Amino acid sequence: METVDTLISTLRQAPYNGRDTIKKDLVALALGDNGSAVREHLHSVKKGELLELQWEIDDVLEESAPPPVDPPPSNDPPEAPPEPATEAESVDPNAPLTAADLDLVYDDPRGLMLHKSKVGDRWFATQVDPQTGQPQTFELHAHELEQLKAQLQGSPYWRLGS
Repeated sequence: METVDTLISTLRQAPYNGRDTIKKDLVALALGDNGSAVREHLHSVKKGELLELQWEIDDVLEESAPPPVDPPPSNDPPEAPPEPATEAESVDPNAPLTAADLDLVYDDPRGLMLHKSKVGDRWFATQVDPQTGQPQTFELHAHELEQLKAQLQGSPYWRLGS
């Protein structure tokens, strides 16, 4: 590694147009028998150098980099592209929903709103929390929904078409 250190020291003092031969010597060392050790040493030396010299060392490292290893060719037939999922298959009925996924079916101005999911058969209620004054939305279970529908039957606040 003394040779590498000497070449780096020479590179540090060389004028810009005289650096190519020094860099070629460093590349030859990096491609030689001890190439991996030289490259590792260049990486560690580069960190303490001025930016301009770091670029020169990067050039050497780039030029002496081993070629990328291609994976061996496979004897397996190429995979068929996946079939696009239909909308019904791609939507998880239990996935978290957003406001855009819900249809408003009941809107009582006193603070109760009922929503039905556009996909699946999930129902949600929104009402104002008396402690915080903020609206809260929660999912209704089947028995809660039946009970609520029975209580609200005949109410004028059901939305048409729901």
